[in-house]
Amino acid sequence: MLVSDFHYELPPESIAQDPLPDRASSRLLHLIRKNAAWQDRAFRDFPDLLRPDDLLVLNNTRVFPARLYGHRSGERAQSLSPQNPAARDFLLGRVEVLLTHQISEDPNEWECLVRPGRKIGIGEKLFFGDPVSDGPSTLEAEVIARGTYGKRHIRFRPVPDFFSRIERLGHIPLPPYIAREDQPTDRDRYQTIYAKARGSVAAPTAGLHFTPEILQRIRARGIEVAEITLHVGLGTFQPVRVEKVEDHELHPESYEISASAASAINTAKTSGRRVVAVGTTTVRTLEFGGAQSTGTSGKVEIESGRGEAAIFIYPGFRFRVVDALLTNFHLPESTLLMLVSALAGTDLVLSAYRHAVASGYRFYSYGDCMFVD
Repeated sequence: MLVSDFHYELPPESIAQDPLPDRASSRLLHLIRKNAAWQDRAFRDFPDLLRPDDLLVLNNTRVFPARLYGHRSGERAQSLSPQNPAARDFLLGRVEVLLTHQISEDPNEWECLVRPGRKIGIGEKLFFGDPVSDGPSTLEAEVIARGTYGKRHIRFRPVPDFFSRIERLGHIPLPPYIAREDQPTDRDRYQTIYAKARGSVAAPTAGLHFTPEILQRIRARGIEVAEITLHVGLGTFQPVRVEKVEDHELHPESYEISASAASAINTAKTSGRRVVAVGTTTVRTLEFGGAQSTGTSGKVEIESGRGEAAIFIYPGFRFRVVDALLTNFHLPESTLLMLVSALAGTDLVLSAYRHAVASGYRFYSYGDCMFVD
Protein backbone atom coordinates (compact mmCIF):
# COMPACT_ATOMS: atom_id res chain seq x y z
CA MET A 1 0.00 0.00 0.00
CA LEU A 2 1.50 3.33 -1.09
CA VAL A 3 1.45 6.53 0.94
CA SER A 4 0.59 8.37 -2.28
CA ASP A 5 -2.73 6.46 -2.36
CA PHE A 6 -3.87 8.88 0.38
CA HIS A 7 -3.18 12.09 -1.50
CA TYR A 8 -5.74 14.78 -2.27
CA GLU A 9 -5.45 18.38 -3.43
CA LEU A 10 -6.17 21.10 -0.91
CA PRO A 11 -5.89 24.81 -1.70
CA PRO A 12 -4.11 26.77 1.06
CA GLU A 13 -7.14 28.99 1.60
CA SER A 14 -9.09 25.95 2.84
CA ILE A 15 -6.85 25.63 5.90
CA ALA A 16 -8.48 27.32 8.90
CA GLN A 17 -6.10 29.78 10.54
CA ASP A 18 -8.36 30.83 13.42
CA PRO A 19 -11.19 29.23 15.37
CA LEU A 20 -14.76 30.31 14.81
CA PRO A 21 -16.20 32.61 17.51
CA ASP A 22 -18.70 29.89 18.45
CA ARG A 23 -17.24 26.40 18.91
CA ALA A 24 -20.44 24.65 17.88
CA SER A 25 -20.98 26.67 14.68
CA SER A 26 -18.73 24.41 12.60
CA ARG A 27 -20.04 22.45 9.65
CA LEU A 28 -20.30 18.67 9.81
CA LEU A 29 -20.01 16.27 6.89
CA HIS A 30 -22.09 13.20 7.75
CA LEU A 31 -20.46 10.19 6.06
CA ILE A 32 -22.88 7.26 5.86
CA ARG A 33 -20.91 4.11 5.18
CA LYS A 34 -23.77 1.71 4.47
CA ASN A 35 -25.00 3.93 1.61
CA ALA A 36 -21.54 5.15 0.53
CA ALA A 37 -23.01 8.65 0.73
CA TRP A 38 -22.69 11.87 2.67
CA GLN A 39 -24.80 14.79 3.81
CA ASP A 40 -23.83 18.39 4.57
CA ARG A 41 -24.89 19.15 8.12
CA ALA A 42 -24.01 21.45 11.02
CA PHE A 43 -22.19 20.30 14.14
CA ARG A 44 -25.23 21.29 16.19
CA ASP A 45 -26.95 18.34 14.50
CA PHE A 46 -24.48 15.92 16.04
CA PRO A 47 -26.50 15.02 19.18
CA ASP A 48 -29.43 14.05 16.95
CA LEU A 49 -27.21 11.82 14.78
CA LEU A 50 -26.36 9.65 17.79
CA ARG A 51 -28.45 6.69 18.87
CA PRO A 52 -29.99 6.75 22.37
CA ASP A 53 -27.99 3.69 23.43
CA ASP A 54 -24.62 4.89 22.07
CA LEU A 55 -21.55 5.18 24.25
CA LEU A 56 -19.70 8.40 23.39
CA VAL A 57 -16.00 8.33 24.35
CA LEU A 58 -13.97 11.53 24.78
CA ASN A 59 -10.24 12.13 25.21
CA ASN A 60 -9.81 14.42 28.22
CA THR A 61 -6.11 15.20 27.66
CA ARG A 62 -5.06 18.79 28.23
CA VAL A 63 -2.65 20.69 25.99
CA PHE A 64 0.15 22.47 27.81
CA PRO A 65 2.31 25.33 26.44
CA ALA A 66 5.02 22.98 25.24
CA ARG A 67 6.81 25.32 22.82
CA LEU A 68 9.71 27.17 24.43
CA TYR A 69 11.80 29.93 22.91
CA GLY A 70 15.23 30.52 24.37
CA HIS A 71 18.93 30.70 23.65
CA ARG A 72 21.71 28.17 23.47
CA SER A 73 24.92 28.66 25.33
CA GLY A 74 27.51 27.92 22.71
CA GLU A 75 30.94 26.77 23.80
CA ARG A 76 31.97 29.95 25.66
CA ALA A 77 28.72 31.06 27.26
CA GLN A 78 28.45 31.37 31.00
CA SER A 79 25.51 29.97 32.93
CA LEU A 80 22.54 32.25 32.63
CA SER A 81 20.89 32.90 35.98
CA PRO A 82 19.16 35.75 37.77
CA GLN A 83 22.41 36.29 39.68
CA ASN A 84 24.40 36.61 36.46
CA PRO A 85 22.38 38.62 33.92
CA ALA A 86 25.56 39.66 32.13
CA ALA A 87 25.82 36.12 30.77
CA ARG A 88 23.12 37.04 28.27
CA ASP A 89 25.78 38.83 26.28
CA PHE A 90 27.47 35.51 25.57
CA LEU A 91 24.44 33.78 24.12
CA LEU A 92 25.03 32.86 20.51
CA GLY A 93 21.63 32.06 19.06
CA ARG A 94 17.91 31.71 19.49
CA VAL A 95 16.46 28.22 19.81
CA GLU A 96 13.01 26.72 19.68
CA VAL A 97 12.20 23.61 21.71
CA LEU A 98 9.00 21.62 21.47
CA LEU A 99 8.54 19.27 24.43
CA THR A 100 6.92 16.16 22.99
CA HIS A 101 7.19 13.42 25.61
CA GLN A 102 7.95 13.32 29.32
CA ILE A 103 10.37 10.41 29.54
CA SER A 104 9.62 9.35 33.11
CA GLU A 105 7.75 10.44 36.22
CA ASP A 106 10.56 12.92 36.69
CA PRO A 107 9.31 16.12 34.98
CA ASN A 108 12.87 17.22 34.25
CA GLU A 109 13.63 14.78 31.41
CA TRP A 110 11.99 15.18 28.01
CA GLU A 111 12.11 14.06 24.44
CA CYS A 112 11.77 17.13 22.26
CA LEU A 113 12.21 18.66 18.84
CA VAL A 114 14.72 21.47 18.52
CA ARG A 115 15.51 24.18 15.99
CA PRO A 116 18.08 24.72 14.60
CA GLY A 117 18.78 21.01 15.02
CA ARG A 118 22.21 20.91 13.42
CA LYS A 119 23.65 23.48 15.81
CA ILE A 120 22.47 21.92 19.06
CA GLY A 121 24.72 19.07 20.11
CA ILE A 122 25.14 16.92 23.18
CA GLY A 123 26.26 19.00 26.17
CA GLU A 124 24.70 22.20 24.86
CA LYS A 125 23.04 24.32 27.53
CA LEU A 126 19.67 25.88 26.73
CA PHE A 127 18.21 28.86 28.62
CA PHE A 128 14.57 29.95 28.70
CA GLY A 129 13.25 33.20 30.09
CA ASP A 130 14.86 36.53 30.83
CA PRO A 131 16.31 36.88 34.35
CA VAL A 132 15.33 40.56 34.37
CA SER A 133 11.73 40.32 33.20
CA ASP A 134 10.90 36.74 34.24
CA GLY A 135 12.78 36.75 37.52
CA PRO A 136 12.70 33.35 39.23
CA SER A 137 10.67 31.74 36.42
CA THR A 138 13.65 30.97 34.17
CA LEU A 139 14.58 27.44 33.14
CA GLU A 140 17.87 25.83 32.14
CA ALA A 141 18.33 22.53 30.31
CA GLU A 142 21.15 20.42 28.93
CA VAL A 143 21.09 18.25 25.82
CA ILE A 144 22.08 14.73 26.88
CA ALA A 145 21.31 12.73 23.71
CA ARG A 146 20.38 13.39 20.11
CA GLY A 147 18.26 11.59 17.57
CA THR A 148 17.22 12.00 13.97
CA TYR A 149 15.13 14.77 12.42
CA GLY A 150 15.84 17.31 15.14
CA LYS A 151 14.94 15.08 18.09
CA ARG A 152 16.81 15.55 21.36
CA HIS A 153 16.72 14.19 24.89
CA ILE A 154 17.12 17.08 27.34
CA ARG A 155 17.34 17.36 31.10
CA PHE A 156 16.16 20.48 32.92
CA ARG A 157 17.91 21.73 36.00
CA PRO A 158 15.54 20.70 38.83
CA VAL A 159 13.19 23.39 40.12
CA PRO A 160 10.31 22.94 42.57
CA ASP A 161 7.67 24.55 40.34
CA PHE A 162 8.59 23.18 36.90
CA PHE A 163 5.13 23.19 35.30
CA SER A 164 4.30 26.62 36.74
CA ARG A 165 7.35 27.94 34.91
CA ILE A 166 6.33 26.14 31.73
CA GLU A 167 2.89 27.75 31.96
CA ARG A 168 4.54 31.17 32.25
CA LEU A 169 7.28 30.79 29.63
CA GLY A 170 5.75 28.37 27.16
CA HIS A 171 3.64 28.92 24.06
CA ILE A 172 0.70 26.89 22.80
CA PRO A 173 2.15 24.56 20.14
CA LEU A 174 -0.09 25.40 17.20
CA PRO A 175 0.45 23.08 14.22
CA PRO A 176 2.82 24.29 11.47
CA TYR A 177 -0.01 24.74 8.96
CA ILE A 178 -1.42 27.56 11.11
CA ALA A 179 0.76 30.32 9.71
CA ARG A 180 0.75 32.70 12.65
CA GLU A 181 2.14 33.03 16.14
CA ASP A 182 0.04 31.71 18.99
CA GLN A 183 -2.15 34.26 20.75
CA PRO A 184 -3.46 34.40 24.33
CA THR A 185 -6.90 33.28 23.09
CA ASP A 186 -5.39 30.02 21.81
CA ARG A 187 -4.82 28.89 25.40
CA ASP A 188 -8.58 28.51 25.67
CA ARG A 189 -9.64 27.72 22.11
CA TYR A 190 -6.94 25.13 21.36
CA GLN A 191 -8.35 23.14 24.27
CA THR A 192 -11.49 21.07 24.68
CA ILE A 193 -13.97 22.22 27.31
CA TYR A 194 -13.55 18.87 29.10
CA ALA A 195 -9.72 18.88 29.14
CA LYS A 196 -8.36 17.67 32.49
CA ALA A 197 -5.15 15.65 32.31
CA ARG A 198 -2.13 17.76 31.34
CA GLY A 199 0.24 16.17 28.84
CA SER A 200 -0.54 16.80 25.16
CA VAL A 201 1.41 18.87 22.67
CA ALA A 202 -1.55 18.93 20.27
CA ALA A 203 -5.27 19.12 20.87
CA PRO A 204 -7.64 16.23 20.15
CA THR A 205 -9.25 18.57 17.66
CA ALA A 206 -12.55 16.75 17.07
CA GLY A 207 -13.42 17.72 20.63
CA LEU A 208 -12.91 21.44 20.01
CA HIS A 209 -16.46 21.73 18.63
CA PHE A 210 -18.17 20.73 21.86
CA THR A 211 -19.83 23.25 24.15
CA PRO A 212 -21.54 22.67 27.51
CA GLU A 213 -24.87 23.02 25.72
CA ILE A 214 -24.01 20.30 23.18
CA LEU A 215 -22.89 17.90 25.90
CA GLN A 216 -26.05 18.65 27.87
CA ARG A 217 -28.19 17.80 24.84
CA ILE A 218 -26.29 14.54 24.39
CA ARG A 219 -26.78 13.51 28.00
CA ALA A 220 -30.41 14.63 27.95
CA ARG A 221 -31.05 12.00 25.26
CA GLY A 222 -29.78 9.36 27.68
CA ILE A 223 -26.52 8.82 25.81
CA GLU A 224 -23.72 7.60 28.05
CA VAL A 225 -20.44 9.52 27.99
CA ALA A 226 -17.07 8.11 29.06
CA GLU A 227 -13.61 9.69 29.17
CA ILE A 228 -10.19 8.21 28.49
CA THR A 229 -6.80 9.93 28.21
CA LEU A 230 -4.24 9.84 25.43
CA HIS A 231 -1.47 12.42 25.49
CA VAL A 232 -0.75 13.43 21.92
CA GLY A 233 2.97 13.35 21.27
CA LEU A 234 5.63 13.40 18.59
CA GLY A 235 3.69 11.20 16.16
CA THR A 236 1.34 14.09 15.42
CA PHE A 237 4.26 16.15 14.07
CA GLN A 238 5.99 13.25 12.34
CA PRO A 239 5.57 13.21 8.55
CA VAL A 240 5.44 9.89 6.72
CA ARG A 241 8.87 9.60 5.08
CA VAL A 242 8.47 6.20 3.46
CA GLU A 243 6.81 5.15 0.21
CA LYS A 244 5.00 2.11 1.57
CA VAL A 245 2.50 2.59 4.36
CA GLU A 246 3.55 -0.64 6.05
CA ASP A 247 7.11 0.66 6.53
CA HIS A 248 6.06 3.60 8.71
CA GLU A 249 6.33 3.43 12.50
CA LEU A 250 4.43 5.57 14.99
CA HIS A 251 5.85 6.84 18.26
CA PRO A 252 4.14 5.45 21.37
CA GLU A 253 1.88 7.80 23.31
CA SER A 254 0.97 7.76 27.00
CA TYR A 255 -2.58 6.71 27.78
CA GLU A 256 -4.83 5.93 30.72
CA ILE A 257 -8.16 4.12 30.86
CA SER A 258 -9.97 4.40 34.17
CA ALA A 259 -11.87 1.52 35.72
CA SER A 260 -15.19 3.27 35.10
CA ALA A 261 -14.36 3.91 31.44
CA ALA A 262 -13.23 0.31 30.90
CA SER A 263 -16.44 -0.94 32.49
CA ALA A 264 -18.60 1.34 30.31
CA ILE A 265 -16.79 0.25 27.13
CA ASN A 266 -16.95 -3.46 27.95
CA THR A 267 -20.63 -3.23 28.89
CA ALA A 268 -21.44 -1.44 25.63
CA LYS A 269 -19.62 -4.04 23.55
CA THR A 270 -21.19 -6.94 25.41
CA SER A 271 -24.69 -5.52 24.92
CA GLY A 272 -24.16 -4.74 21.23
CA ARG A 273 -24.29 -0.97 21.61
CA ARG A 274 -22.23 1.35 19.45
CA VAL A 275 -19.01 2.87 20.72
CA VAL A 276 -18.63 6.32 19.16
CA ALA A 277 -15.14 7.78 19.40
CA VAL A 278 -14.54 11.53 19.42
CA GLY A 279 -11.27 11.94 17.57
CA THR A 280 -8.55 9.70 16.17
CA THR A 281 -6.71 9.88 19.50
CA THR A 282 -9.66 8.16 21.17
CA VAL A 283 -9.70 5.54 18.42
CA ARG A 284 -6.01 4.76 18.94
CA THR A 285 -6.51 4.38 22.69
CA LEU A 286 -9.57 2.15 22.42
CA GLU A 287 -8.18 -0.05 19.68
CA PHE A 288 -4.86 -0.43 21.48
CA GLY A 289 -6.82 -1.50 24.54
CA GLY A 290 -8.83 -3.87 22.39
CA ALA A 291 -5.68 -5.39 20.93
CA GLN A 292 -4.44 -6.08 24.47
CA SER A 293 -7.75 -7.68 25.43
CA THR A 294 -7.37 -10.82 27.53
CA GLY A 295 -10.96 -11.95 27.32
CA THR A 296 -11.40 -15.72 26.99
CA SER A 297 -14.85 -15.49 25.43
CA GLY A 298 -13.61 -13.92 22.21
CA LYS A 299 -15.23 -10.62 23.14
CA VAL A 300 -13.40 -7.40 23.89
CA GLU A 301 -12.54 -6.97 27.54
CA ILE A 302 -10.56 -3.77 27.89
CA GLU A 303 -8.57 -3.48 31.09
CA SER A 304 -8.14 -0.29 33.05
CA GLY A 305 -4.67 1.09 33.59
CA ARG A 306 -2.02 3.27 32.03
CA GLY A 307 0.81 2.66 29.63
CA GLU A 308 2.25 3.48 26.22
CA ALA A 309 -0.02 2.98 23.21
CA ALA A 310 1.76 2.10 19.99
CA ILE A 311 -0.71 1.28 17.25
CA PHE A 312 -0.73 2.22 13.56
CA ILE A 313 -4.17 1.95 12.00
CA TYR A 314 -4.47 1.87 8.21
CA PRO A 315 -6.75 0.07 5.70
CA GLY A 316 -6.94 -3.61 6.43
CA PHE A 317 -7.07 -3.03 10.20
CA ARG A 318 -9.81 -4.94 12.04
CA PHE A 319 -11.63 -2.65 14.45
CA ARG A 320 -12.58 -4.40 17.67
CA VAL A 321 -13.98 -1.51 19.71
CA VAL A 322 -14.88 1.59 17.70
CA ASP A 323 -18.07 1.61 15.62
CA ALA A 324 -18.36 5.27 14.61
CA LEU A 325 -16.10 8.31 14.66
CA LEU A 326 -16.31 12.09 14.90
CA THR A 327 -13.14 13.58 13.44
CA ASN A 328 -11.74 16.71 11.83
CA PHE A 329 -10.28 16.71 8.31
CA HIS A 330 -6.66 15.57 8.07
CA LEU A 331 -3.56 16.29 6.01
CA PRO A 332 -2.95 14.47 2.71
CA GLU A 333 -0.86 11.30 3.08
CA SER A 334 -1.04 11.48 6.89
CA THR A 335 -1.44 8.61 9.33
CA LEU A 336 -4.67 10.18 10.59
CA LEU A 337 -6.20 10.14 7.10
CA MET A 338 -5.13 6.49 6.84
CA LEU A 339 -6.94 5.75 10.11
CA VAL A 340 -10.18 7.30 8.88
CA SER A 341 -9.80 5.41 5.60
CA ALA A 342 -9.38 2.17 7.54
CA LEU A 343 -12.79 2.73 9.12
CA ALA A 344 -14.73 4.07 6.15
CA GLY A 345 -12.80 2.94 3.05
CA THR A 346 -10.17 4.94 1.18
CA ASP A 347 -12.22 5.63 -1.95
CA LEU A 348 -15.25 6.84 0.00
CA VAL A 349 -13.17 9.03 2.32
CA LEU A 350 -11.22 10.66 -0.50
CA SER A 351 -14.42 11.28 -2.46
CA ALA A 352 -15.93 12.91 0.62
CA TYR A 353 -12.80 15.01 1.08
CA ARG A 354 -12.96 16.23 -2.51
CA HIS A 355 -16.61 17.19 -1.90
CA ALA A 356 -15.59 19.02 1.28
CA VAL A 357 -12.91 20.98 -0.59
CA ALA A 358 -15.32 21.92 -3.37
CA SER A 359 -18.00 22.90 -0.84
CA GLY A 360 -15.78 25.25 1.13
CA TYR A 361 -15.33 23.26 4.32
CA ARG A 362 -12.60 24.54 6.65
CA PHE A 363 -9.77 22.06 7.17
CA TYR A 364 -7.54 20.83 9.97
CA SER A 365 -7.31 21.75 13.65
CA TYR A 366 -9.54 24.84 13.72
CA GLY A 367 -11.68 23.58 10.85
CA ASP A 368 -14.92 21.68 10.39
CA CYS A 369 -15.60 18.03 11.14
CA MET A 370 -16.85 14.73 9.74
CA PHE A 371 -19.00 12.09 11.39
CA VAL A 372 -18.24 8.60 10.07
CA ASP A 373 -21.47 6.74 10.77
